[in-house]
Formats: sequence, C-alpha cells, structure tokens
Amino acid sequence: MMADRYGAIVKIRGMFGARRLIVSDPKALHHIVIKDSSTWEEPDEYLETNRLVFGNGLLSAIGTNSGGLTPGICCAHHSSGDHHRKQRKMLNPVFSINHMRYMVPIFKEIVANLRDAIEVQVKDGPREIDMLEWFTRTALELVGQSGLGYSFDSLKEGSVNSYSNAVKDLMPSLFKVIVARQFVPFVVKIGTPKFRKFIARIIPWKALQELIDIVEVMDKTSNEVFDAKKKALTEGDEAVLQQVGRGKDIMSILLKANMNAAEEDRLPDNELIAQMTTLVFAAMDTTSGALSRTLLLLANHPEAQERLREEYKQAKAEKGELDYDDIVGLPYLDAVCRETLRLHPPATIIGRVARKDIVLPFSTPIKGVDGTELHETLIPKNTEVTISILGANRNREVWGEDALEWKPDRWLKPLPSSVTEAQIPGVYSHLMTFLGGGRACIGFKFSQLEMKIVLPLMLESFRFTPSQEIIWTLPGISTPGVRGSINAKYQLPLNVELIGAGGT
Repeated sequence: MMADRYGAIVKIRGMFGARRLIVSDPKALHHIVIKDSSTWEEPDEYLETNRLVFGNGLLSAIGTNSGGLTPGICCAHHSSGDHHRKQRKMLNPVFSINHMRYMVPIFKEIVANLRDAIEVQVKDGPREIDMLEWFTRTALELVGQSGLGYSFDSLKEGSVNSYSNAVKDLMPSLFKVIVARQFVPFVVKIGTPKFRKFIARIIPWKALQELIDIVEVMDKTSNEVFDAKKKALTEGDEAVLQQVGRGKDIMSILLKANMNAAEEDRLPDNELIAQMTTLVFAAMDTTSGALSRTLLLLANHPEAQERLREEYKQAKAEKGELDYDDIVGLPYLDAVCRETLRLHPPATIIGRVARKDIVLPFSTPIKGVDGTELHETLIPKNTEVTISILGANRNREVWGEDALEWKPDRWLKPLPSSVTEAQIPGVYSHLMTFLGGGRACIGFKFSQLEMKIVLPLMLESFRFTPSQEIIWTLPGISTPGVRGSINAKYQLPLNVELIGAGGT
C-alpha cells in the first residue's frame, strides 16, 4: 500500500503529467473534506461523466453545463454547491433513522426469498454457489422495493433483470473508457446532446458502445418507474397503496415532499429521476461488494462466523423477532461490519481538485524532496488530489501496528486516543469509508442496515466455507474474482451448507 510505504502525503504525476497528491493524513483530509470543502471540488471529468450517466443528481450537482448520452439524461443547465445542498435538504429526511425502521420488514422478506433460493440449491448437500451474483440481485431488490417501491427481481433462479446486469456492469464499463473520460468536459461543449449521441454511436469502440447501452437501459427503466410512481400519486392514496412499498418507499416520500415543497426548493422531474438512478447504483454495487467481502472473511474465519451466528440465535431466543433497534444493537455484528468497512472499503479512492491556491496543513510533518520538514504546503490552483480512503482507514499511526489485520474485537472496547483524537472527518466511525462533510454518503445508514439484516439471516440458515482462491480487483469498486480463472467474470464462489434448526 502506497501510504504505508511513502507516508500520508505522496506527490506523483497523474495522467498527461498533471500534478497530483495522494492524501491520507487526517488533518489534511479534514481541510479537504470539511473546512475548505468549497475549494476542493470533484474534478470536472468526474462531474460531467456522472451527469452523462446518472443525470443531474447528487453525484453531479456541482460544476458546469453538460448534456447527456441519452435523451432522458440530458441536463443542460448550471449546477452549483448550493444546488447540491438543495438536493440534500430534500433527500435527508428519507434517510433518517425513523424511516430506516420501516424498512426492516421489507428487508427481511427479501432476504427470506434469497434464503429460499439458496436452500433449493443446497437441500441435498453442500454446493459451490456464486454469492456475488446472489448478493448483487438481492441488493438491487432491497433498494428497488424500499427505495423505489418497485420489484426488479423475484430472486428465482434464472430470473435476472436486465437493469440488474446494467448496474452491475456500469463500473467495469466506465473503467474501460477511463482515458476517454478525461476529455468529457470538453466534448459536452460540442453541439447538442442529440448530435453528441449520434457521434458517440458511430464511433467503432466496443467499450463505448457497451457503456451507452448500459446507460440507455438504466435511463429507460428509471423513467418507467418514475412515471408509474407519479401516476399513482396523482390518482390518490388507493393507487399508491397498491404499489410495492405501499407509498412508504424513499421515492414516494420524496415525490410527496417535492410536491409540497416551496417553489424555490422544488426539484424538477429530471433531477428526481437522476436521484433514482444514483440511489440504485450507489446502494447496489457497493453493498453487494461489502456483503461479499464480509462473507468471504467469515468463511475464512469460521470462529467469527460461528460467534456471529450464535449472537443472532441468542438474541432471537431472548427477544423473538428482532426489530431495528435489536438488530443494530448486536455488538459483534456491528463490530464485524465496522471492521470490514475499515479494512476493505468498497471504494478505495476519490478525487478532488483545488479551485484556487490554498495551504494544506498536515497532522504529522513530512520531509520535502530537499529534506526540509514540512508542516503544511501551498497547493497551486488546479492541483488534483486523490483522497486515499484505504490509506486513511489503514493508517498505522492512527489505528496501530495491527491496522492491516481484520480484528472485529477492536470495536468492542474503547478506541485508542490515536483514533479518537485524530479528527478523521469521516461521517461513520472515524472512517473515511463513507467520506464526510457536506458530500458524505447520504445513504450510509441504509447500507449498514442492509448488511446487518442480510448477514445474520443468511448465517442462521447456512454455513459458508472457502472453495477457490479469491482475488479482488478495482474496476471502480472492489470486486471479487477467482485467481487463475479463464473466465474473466466477477464472482465469489463459496461452499454453502444448509444448517438445521438447531444450528448444526
């Protein structure tokens, strides 16, 4: 790991020789993410690519004008930091703890369907199953029903939804065109969206055509779901109650709030559709990756798997059916989730660029190229910075000499002062996994709840053991595959064994 070898501030040359810093120093991160966040913005290519793919949602609500690859994702108007705050103001209530409580029975029902599907495959004995595929489908259905009030996947074998495939393939597809993404801020200024799409469609580049196909599937589905929800709201409460989610899903609540909002706070339809696409992508890919990573760790640490299974079993014996507070209050389950997200964050880096000259201070002095000790440095305008989420979460000076080890028990006792006093700007547990400040992941509680319901319910019914050597690659999001496999697809094969009612 670069931070472990070179320190918490590393200077490199990026694409086309651009100046770039890789940062994992806590104080520097605090200034970038919170104190001087208005100066440190996402790079233009990131914003414009997100606008092309998702529309004018949270991932792109700052920056410059653009158009889209598809007709439904053409948002040709100016956005700003104020606009991003306006969107978050509208969205924050639907990610509150009160709303999370409502989602528990929905999540449990979906996971019960997942268990039934897996049980059919292992009822006659242990079998190797690709858990990444099942977790990806489950994550889509979780966000579909609770987020959009829409069912994408019945979780029956062989019933994979085209939208599921599109979202799953999006990050690898974007990774294939990463060089071209550097030119997006310039390309979006050429002609009309219709003209740009025409040109894009005749370029003989397979990776680009695959990306456009993916965006079109996502855009078409999002518009269909949005139109159905808006129609139900217009027809009245009875129509809403007949939909999946019965009007209590995130998008139904958001649509109602938007209709009742003051004129200056109201979001246009194209932005609401963009929020849907963003929500599904953010909740599906990262959650399925986090679930896969956690399950693999538990397969490789059978004592931890059994401890987690026993904790859940005992809690159910004492309290019966567990509600939101019971589930989030399970200490070892919480520790396993926190430690996995610390050591293996689904997204390991994120970019920022200085919009003006600014001084960046450090927690720990560093040595310059001439040997001078530096407590801060002047960052010239347009310098690109890579926030190393992985480096911050594994910083030995903060987390100790065992920072690279998976130890859930570290969360079952008070954290050392090196952690609590480091002022790490993360929104979650002194970690940068979900970032921090005004652009922190708005749905981190949603993601946590998904993990805390899926994992114990699966462990209650099945025992998981390793079957093949797994490697993790970074097509934007950490994704598992089989080492040496001639099949290049992403997968997580594990041996799955059905457990009897007594846990044996």
